[in-house]
Amino acid sequence: MTHDPVLDAHEHAEHAEHAAHARDPFIAKVSITVAVLAVMAAAAGSLETVEGGRAITESSEAVLAQDKATDSWNEYQADSLKRHMYEIALGNGGAKAEDYRSEIGKDREGQAKAREKAQDAEKGRDLRLRESALHERRHHWLTGAATLIEIGIALSTVAIITSRRTFWFSAVGLGTVGAGLFAFAYLG
Repeated sequence: MTHDPVLDAHEHAEHAEHAAHARDPFIAKVSITVAVLAVMAAAAGSLETVEGGRAITESSEAVLAQDKATDSWNEYQADSLKRHMYEIALGNGGAKAEDYRSEIGKDREGQAKAREKAQDAEKGRDLRLRESALHERRHHWLTGAATLIEIGIALSTVAIITSRRTFWFSAVGLGTVGAGLFAFAYLG
């Protein structure tokens, strides 16, 4: 007798169909397992996409905050250079010495404001980077969860075709581990 994989697959499919018509309790249990795993996989996959998007958004916001900080530090440096030029001019004395003194004060005030803006933007950048890392970590855990759950669905199908409980138990185990990863993404 020859071994034909196509014929074997067809035979297994017919066997599963007959078992379903015979109201085989094992097939019913595995079918319910597939439905539960499918819902879990859909939820994990959707949240995986959401978390990936949030990671990218937060990372982009961090870049914008860094740009604001850089602009403010550039303003700080420009005010510093102007202040030094006025200090040199003030040191030389002359009729405009009081004007130079006034400009030095204005530049010091400008520097203080620019420093404060830069430091606030850096704090915002750091917050956005932490948020991005959190969403990226969740994304990775959800990817693992979805993958294990989807493998569980495939094993459930094999369990239906072969009528072997070992495949079903493996599917339930993978689904449980996937559910654990899913929970860890938000609780860990």
